[in-house]
Amino acid sequence: MRVQLVDPPAFTPPYDRSLAAALARAGVNIELVTSRFRYGTVPAAAGYEVKELFYRRGGHRRLLKLAEHVPDMLRYRREAQRADLVHWQWLSVEQLDAWLLPRGRPQVLTAHNVIAHEPRPGQAFARRRLLRAMDAVVVHSRHGADQAERLGADPARVRVIAHGAFDYLTKQEGELPLPDELAAVQAPVVLFFGLIRDYKGVDVLLRAWRSVPGDAELWIVGMPRVDMAPLRALAGERVRFVPRFVDDLELPAYFRRADLVVLPYRAADQSGVLYTALAFGKPLIASDIGGFGEVGAARTVPPGDEKALAEALRELLADPVAREGLAAASARAAAGPYSWDTVAESTLALYRELLNR
Repeated sequence: MRVQLVDPPAFTPPYDRSLAAALARAGVNIELVTSRFRYGTVPAAAGYEVKELFYRRGGHRRLLKLAEHVPDMLRYRREAQRADLVHWQWLSVEQLDAWLLPRGRPQVLTAHNVIAHEPRPGQAFARRRLLRAMDAVVVHSRHGADQAERLGADPARVRVIAHGAFDYLTKQEGELPLPDELAAVQAPVVLFFGLIRDYKGVDVLLRAWRSVPGDAELWIVGMPRVDMAPLRALAGERVRFVPRFVDDLELPAYFRRADLVVLPYRAADQSGVLYTALAFGKPLIASDIGGFGEVGAARTVPPGDEKALAEALRELLADPVAREGLAAASARAAAGPYSWDTVAESTLALYRELLNR
């Protein structure tokens, strides 16, 4: 079986490469067709081939990427003739892509975010058309399946397949230590990690933190995609910001140091940060949104409820036994239903079903 995983913008290299490696272990002939990831390191290819066929000249410049998009998608149509099945991870220009897809073979789309967090004009209509154009749509939760069906996907074509825990991050050679000023911290650490965007509720977390007593520190770590001034104004004592992209080799030190990982999101289906925390066996506090509660390994609180979030933070920081219980639940989830081999088994069953039709 020859399968191409396709992520034109290289939006999720950790996911793409973890799935590709797991499918290769399962005996699938896998190619990852993507573009060069320009922010940091990516997992080494293990048992599969990588072809960087998209956006070879555009770099970070959006207009050049747009100019390259249609020629690259048309060129990819020829490349797709080599595959038995095409599995899209992301599509860059959804308003055009339904007309640019290759023909003549089964196509799958993983809808990582069924509803865009920050939709552009016309995107919902375009996404509905794409969902209907696919032979199968993969979502990561029952909540995601419900969203896809409401958006117009055929329920018979929607398949719930879990997101895997990013265990490769726990096994890297050349891990980097924390910066000296963070390594010197002796107090407990609560970690918010990832791109800083409005829907992630960092403001809710900062307001909740004001009523958390003791010497624990809150670390907000990730590249800002919002104006940071209002967030800094909300930050009280014992808050540190690391407002930049953190590479794979730097990331483990932050998660190994954290006593709690918190995801105070207002809205989402799933989150790569959640599956990173599972891989490191970390106790989690998360908003009860999307598929977060389906994972079953986190203390959940209502989204946007700073009082409930503050109460959860106070209780868990004061109760190491409760934290150990949540940490054990994370480790079990990462080794079981959210292992990449389990994800690959479900994905391969879908491929076989489509190819046998």
